[in-house]
Amino acid sequence: MTAHDTPLSADMTITAQALTEFCDDYLSASAFKDYAPNGLQVDGGRPIRRIVTGVTACEALIDAAIAEDADAIMVHHGYFWKGEPMTITGMKGQRIRKLMQHGISLIGYHLPLDAHPKIGNNAKLAEMLGLTITEALYPHESHPVGNIATCPPQSAESLTQTITQALGRIPLHISGHYQYLADADTAVPKLLKRIGICTGGAQDMIEQAAAMGCDAYISGEISERTTHSARELGIDYFACGHHATERAGIQALGDIIAQQFGLSVRFIDIDNPA
Repeated sequence: MTAHDTPLSADMTITAQALTEFCDDYLSASAFKDYAPNGLQVDGGRPIRRIVTGVTACEALIDAAIAEDADAIMVHHGYFWKGEPMTITGMKGQRIRKLMQHGISLIGYHLPLDAHPKIGNNAKLAEMLGLTITEALYPHESHPVGNIATCPPQSAESLTQTITQALGRIPLHISGHYQYLADADTAVPKLLKRIGICTGGAQDMIEQAAAMGCDAYISGEISERTTHSARELGIDYFACGHHATERAGIQALGDIIAQQFGLSVRFIDIDNPA
């Protein structure tokens, strides 16, 4: 478990409702049709002075927040996803019971935190990799959750090294782009300069990336079918980890909140290789 602190700058508090209203507005949350409710998911019932941020509201993050005497947890992956059982039992019941027993509010933002053009997961990942976002992966979207970026022409090996350095893990690279010489049996790797990007579990957007003329596509996860898609579509694929690609957005949101309201905000990274 690693942590990143934004120090307390004043003895300030804010209500869970007021903090949610600020984040809703900043992230344009109402513009998204999402898979889970964005905003306040569990109201701990007390003023917020100390916040813990993290990628996923797992029990380990809740325990860390309790140890930090936090009043709220802010995450990218919260609760109440479409298709899951509606009852508050089992693992979900245990998590929510801990939150309520310790008066901790839970605030979560999913797609709005992926898509934000400044602090979103895609924007921050592109920044970390030295990519310049130029357009939406799906041009019709007003708040795109996937993007296309450009970079100086580089090999897949070079991009792999950049990703490894930025995220602290080696991505799984599937090669799909080769130019075959007419007079030889050798293959020459094509340089990558137009890159599709969508963090998390967006591996199936690889077809759209290929249709938009991308040389490579970066996401978090990989499915069995993704390898065949990359090879048959002629596009390199980099699976960089769902968790690893979605750490930066929630950290950036925490920094904004600390600066805006003078609250103590601490990012706690619960290790997850997936």
